[in-house]
Formats: sequence, C-alpha cells, structure tokens
Amino acid sequence: MNDFDLTRLDLNLLVTFEVLMTERSVSRAAVRLARTQSAVSHSLARLRDQLGDPLLVKVGGGMAPSPYAQRLIEDVRPLLRSIQRIIAPPEPFEPSTSRRIFRVAIADFVPTLLPRVIKEVQRRAPGVSVQWLAPNPQTPLAVAEAQLDLALMTSAVALPEGVQRQSAGELHSVTFARRDHPAIASWSAEAWTRWPHVVVQLGERERGAVDEAAKEQGLKRSVGASVPNFSQVPALLAQTDLLATMTPLVMDGAMTRLGLRALEPPLTIRPTSFSFIWSFRLTSDPASRWFRTLVMDAYETLQRKVAVLTSGQNLVKAHRSQHRTRDR
Repeated sequence: MNDFDLTRLDLNLLVTFEVLMTERSVSRAAVRLARTQSAVSHSLARLRDQLGDPLLVKVGGGMAPSPYAQRLIEDVRPLLRSIQRIIAPPEPFEPSTSRRIFRVAIADFVPTLLPRVIKEVQRRAPGVSVQWLAPNPQTPLAVAEAQLDLALMTSAVALPEGVQRQSAGELHSVTFARRDHPAIASWSAEAWTRWPHVVVQLGERERGAVDEAAKEQGLKRSVGASVPNFSQVPALLAQTDLLATMTPLVMDGAMTRLGLRALEPPLTIRPTSFSFIWSFRLTSDPASRWFRTLVMDAYETLQRKVAVLTSGQNLVKAHRSQHRTRDR
C-alpha cells in the first residue's frame, strides 16, 4: 500500500470531484458549486496531478470516469457525509418536544432543589427525563466522559482533563434547633457543646469542616445521632433536643413547616466552596446547556432564599463572651 501525503490534498478538491462524478459535466458542476468553469477545470487538473490518474475524461458530450475514479467515489461520498455531520452546527434544542434524558449528580444537602428542577422541567419539557444521582469518588471521571450532564462538587476536588467548572459560591454553616429548644435561651459555646448533635456521615470521611473548626478552637461536640442523608435531619431536630450545624440549604422549606430556629454558630467555621462541573464535550450542546442553566438558576435562587431566612433578626446570636478560643 502506497502512503499518500494528506498535507498535499485540499478537501475542496474532493468536494469538486464528487459533484463532477454526479454531473459528468464541468459546466453543470460549476453551476452547482457556484464557481466558474475554469475554476472547476483547474481543480480537476490539480486532483489529477496529485492522484496520478485522469479521473474523468471527455467522451462525446459528457465525461466518463476512470476505473480508479469509480472506486474512489465509493469511499469519498461517505467520507464527505461524515465530515458534514462532524462540523455541522448543533441542532437547536426544543424542550417542548424533546425526549432527552439528563443525568445530574448533586448530594441531598439541597433537598428542595430536585423538586424545583423537576417541576420546571415538566412545565417546559414534559417529555424530558431527569436521573438525579448522589456524587461519589468516580463522579469527576463520569463528568469528563460526558456520562453526566452536570455535577456539584466541592471546589477542592481534583478534576481530570476535559472538565469545565463554574463557581457555585460558598456554603456557610448555621446551627439549627427546634423553636422551643432549651439551649436558645442562653445560646453560647457552652450550650453548643453540652447539647447533642446530629451529623451526616458521608462516605469514609471521619472529620468534616465543623469538627475541624471545633478542634482548632478548643471545642468538642457530642454526637447524639449519625444519619446517612441530610433529608433526615429536619424531622429529627423537630422531634428531639438534637442540634445540627450545617448549610442552611438543608433546611429550606422545613424551618417554618417544622418550627425550626437558626442559631449563629458560637465558633468560626470556614465556608466550603462548591463548583458546578461538566464535560467540555457538552459545553456547546444546546440541550445540556439548557439543563445546566435551569439547575444553576434554581440553585442560585435557593441560596438567596435561605440567606434571608438565616440572617438578621431571623438568626439567634451567640453569647461569645462565655467562650475563649485556644491561643494559636
């Protein structure tokens, strides 16, 4: 098999060759290509020179292909169609008629995000299906391979190549308790350490941001319950004397319904940065872009909502004079 130097070949010559093989006439090919007859003849001459074959020769009132041209066109036509599919602009996404399945990985620390997103999807795209998954250590790789349309991860997670990120802001921690909890009357670091807490155990991680902050500041909380899901926390708080220190997003929709209060943590807890991530391969995909925007907008709306519910007069202030952090 003889190797051919592809750098010598102009793809436009193959386009001209295909039209000539269809029309068998330089003049008709020129009309289809919107070029002059001399330009088409020049392209044919260049291709003949590069391939070392006459390709098409004049016979009577038309042109007849050589045996090599007959074999060549069988490969050129599907090749040109493939290139057209590859470089064609993405087709517009029409939500109302789409049957697309979107896959997203976001932990349940935002329990009201899923129903908010699904409600909007059903309103605008009734034929669309959403698969909502819990993130795991393999999530970044699944995103890179475009197996997921979107994921929400801590910004500290290492990402493989081919993944794009966008900041989702920082999550601050607030302490929560039922509205008539005995600790509220004299809320302080002493109360925070004396009353038992409910914590969410995520994977094998032994210590989270709250415990790290407590350790640094000489505090130790007692754990009264450990659960696998954030969605279980609000009901536990409403029916027990447990406390919970976590992102207010967990409590969206539950504070008024279950009678919970937001309390200022009596210790300094560094916020955790989060990012939305998706595959570069899906960046320009109209459908995936539509879904990303829908989820991100819903998430941003919830962040603004809970920020109001857990600030100002809605937040029980801590008496910090009763607590002195370790010298560092």
